[in-house]
Amino acid sequence: MKKVILTIVCALGFLNASAWSQKGHDVTAYIAEKHLTPATKAAVDSILEGKSMVYWANWLDNASHQSEMAYTKTWHYKNIDANVDYDQSPLNEKGDVIRAIESQVKILSDASTTPEQAALAMKILVHCMGDMHQPMHMGHLSDLGGNKTKVKFFNRDTNLHSIWDSSLVESGHKWSYTEWQDQIDRATAEEEAQILSGTVNDWGKETYEIAGRCYKYFRPGSNVMYDQVAAWTPVIEQQLLRGGLRLAHVLNTIYDPQYNK
Repeated sequence: MKKVILTIVCALGFLNASAWSQKGHDVTAYIAEKHLTPATKAAVDSILEGKSMVYWANWLDNASHQSEMAYTKTWHYKNIDANVDYDQSPLNEKGDVIRAIESQVKILSDASTTPEQAALAMKILVHCMGDMHQPMHMGHLSDLGGNKTKVKFFNRDTNLHSIWDSSLVESGHKWSYTEWQDQIDRATAEEEAQILSGTVNDWGKETYEIAGRCYKYFRPGSNVMYDQVAAWTPVIEQQLLRGGLRLAHVLNTIYDPQYNK
């Protein structure tokens, strides 16, 4: 019995370290797939040996806990405390989600990259682009991205990070990842151009600012219920769409010479 309890506790801890849960990462990857140009899609299919980005979207959450990939544990987030300027914040010597994305883009853009290196970089990029758009993965260092900010979700004890990983997403819409894409992937050309403007660092800063709003709204000990779900579901829709469109944009820029011409 003790072993069973310990297993459950460990599993809960693992889930709290995830981002967007499986659904959110699948949505991000699927939106990206829908916006790949034919040339980019062919390149991605070749790199991933026919498997989709959705297939690999959640892979890094498990892989980071394996010894050979342990170096990626800090690549899922960039935690900065309140009142610390984003651009002047100390860098984690082990890496963060912004530098992880930038480094994978560099690897994928290098003509000397081997197929094995490209496959690994692609899997990491797909996941980290989703992570960067989950507000608590750009949350405060002092509370481990919301993990130490205790709240309730419909009277159940939890924390701010956990409700952003999955509770708010699943309560906002009970959709499959394909239904999510169908319903939220409707940006106009002007809206899409605005979403794609800027750099990876700009996108991270944007999410960091959303995280700041979250901390002001979801106070420690608050009970998140219907009103809060309704208020923040549009932000979740916005972030998932941004992540998917930006992932496609980065890949199209790398693999399609005619993109943006």
